[in-house]
Amino acid sequence: MADKKKAVCPHCGGINLIHLDRPAEAARCGHCKEPLFTGHPLALGVDAFERHLAHSEVPVLVDFWADWCGPCKMMAPVFVEAAAQLEPRVRLAKVDTERAQALAARYSIRSIPTMVLFKDGKEAARISGAMDLPRLLQWVKQAA
Repeated sequence: MADKKKAVCPHCGGINLIHLDRPAEAARCGHCKEPLFTGHPLALGVDAFERHLAHSEVPVLVDFWADWCGPCKMMAPVFVEAAAQLEPRVRLAKVDTERAQALAARYSIRSIPTMVLFKDGKEAARISGAMDLPRLLQWVKQAA
């Protein structure tokens, strides 16, 4: 039997059952018909962040970042490449700590970039600082 998990649509917020053994680009929302995975991290505000954590059975890797942060800018293309390689088994998202200060405070984000892996809505692992793609992928593989 295929490995199936719930995932939240980045377009309409609908909850979908996806097949993890199928390519990410094959997954479409049953509500709005848009792609569930785009090969790029999602930019999440507070409400979307809460929805993804509450309803996704797919692990969610969040990059807490800020536009003024040099290491965050260096990490951005690495995070995009990681999304292309990890979807649909891991959802990658970004939270701008300047726009979501209360969210950053709630998760005690003290340095950026900080990557936090959430499983079943709870923090499972975290790492801070910019890193290259092989190191990020290795960390996710060990943490997920």
